[in-house]
Amino acid sequence: MSSQPTTASTTRHPTLSAAGVGLVSAAAFLGIAEFGALLLGGAGSPLVAVGSAVIDLAPAGAKDLMVALFGTGDKVALFALMTVIVAAVSAGAGVLERARPPFGALVFAAGGVLALLAVTTRSGSGTLDGAPTVVGVAAAIIVLRLLLQRLRRWEAAAQVPSAAPRPASTERRAFLVWGVATAAVAVVVGGASRLGSSAMQAAAAARRAIRLPAAATAAPAVPAGASLDVDGISPYITPNADFYRIDTALRVPNVDPADWSLRIHGAVEREVTLTWDELLALPLEEHVATLSCVSNEVGGDLIGTARWLGYPIRELLARARPTGDADMVLSRSIDGFSAGTPLDVLQDDGTAALLAVGMNGEPLPTEHGFPVRMVVPGLYGYVSATKWVTELEVTRFADAQGYWTPRGWSERGPVKLESRIDTPRAGSTVTAGKAVAIAGVAWQPHTGVKGVQVRVDGGDWQQATLADSASADTWRQWVLRWTPDSGSHRIEVRATSADGEVQTSVERPPAPNGATGWHTVEVSAR
Repeated sequence: MSSQPTTASTTRHPTLSAAGVGLVSAAAFLGIAEFGALLLGGAGSPLVAVGSAVIDLAPAGAKDLMVALFGTGDKVALFALMTVIVAAVSAGAGVLERARPPFGALVFAAGGVLALLAVTTRSGSGTLDGAPTVVGVAAAIIVLRLLLQRLRRWEAAAQVPSAAPRPASTERRAFLVWGVATAAVAVVVGGASRLGSSAMQAAAAARRAIRLPAAATAAPAVPAGASLDVDGISPYITPNADFYRIDTALRVPNVDPADWSLRIHGAVEREVTLTWDELLALPLEEHVATLSCVSNEVGGDLIGTARWLGYPIRELLARARPTGDADMVLSRSIDGFSAGTPLDVLQDDGTAALLAVGMNGEPLPTEHGFPVRMVVPGLYGYVSATKWVTELEVTRFADAQGYWTPRGWSERGPVKLESRIDTPRAGSTVTAGKAVAIAGVAWQPHTGVKGVQVRVDGGDWQQATLADSASADTWRQWVLRWTPDSGSHRIEVRATSADGEVQTSVERPPAPNGATGWHTVEVSAR
């Protein structure tokens, strides 16, 4: 009497094995495609192109939701979501190919077509940028077919051992070795390609070699009284590493300054082109300014203050001499982002709108726009703070729109008067009967803040002590000393601008032009 041989548990779950084949095939696609993108100098990455397309096509409010949920980790969250979706589709394709070939291969082909469309329609895409995607899809289909072939051999050997040319254990080993080896090679090649981009290395080396010139016009010294000695309060100057980053670039553009230039054109008497060396040769100015994102919720941290070095944009516009009824400058980034900024703001002698090259005493960090970005105090970044900027088109609001305007955001974005409680934190516990510092920051860049009031448990508003500031373009720290009784307490804050406006209590979301309302925290005293 013969007995049936026992086999590994995987053969009892062929669907799971086929799903694994689909995942390995997807890894092969990404690995080969990213390696191809590396050979093209970093262009043509389907992963980045598809992610960017998702951002571009997302409905109004989706950006706000992602930022509200994940803050500056929104891009990581998007990549994670894409990974889950790609893994699910790829696993399904593996199962489908095993059951009904060639439908699984057709799923990969369809995905490749979508990725190819995303790559070839990106701003600045070249003739060969689609090649990595095409080669990657071909590699995925080949891996899918070969691994499923080995899976079928294993299954056949397990079911009919007497007719199998090789034992089931041998076929199993061959399947697993080929699958694991292919996945490992794909991950290593893909990961190394992402890290080893020649454009990234060239830009990083160029940045390290730069020695920025001293400012011809230095910013006023930050007053000693601009920083309060309060634990937990935001520093007056935000370190570069802590400065918020919100933009549409899934892959940070790596621009060699030697290849950078700025073109000013459109409704101008004279088109102007400026190179990196020409920009650094100009009399640069230094200015301390606070920037904030329109997606910042009341009490949020998408705001920071830095010392910026650059050249006044108004001087460059004066060279170009805008004509006619132009009222907007459409700035464009090397990655296709655009922002529409009021022309009169950029021409205003009292607005320190800079074409910035430096941040807190060093060249701009790559993720903050290296080599050149725009800094415009008083306007939200979505209408002014174009990073990796390469173009200024003088035009009209009636004729052109920035990236976010057709997606439901206002075409003009002056920063709202706001204040924030940094300490004590919401939900924290303080000591009853002991003096506590209620402290934070308040801002309305370009206008300035002249007062901050705090109230506890709906009582009378009390004047907080304001710190000094370098200019009206920066936030101001404030503090109020308070001795709490035992129990729960509700703390609210509001600010008054230099022109007498009192911060509104009306609660509005960030869309379409900035959140409003009083920041409120609840704490317990014991």
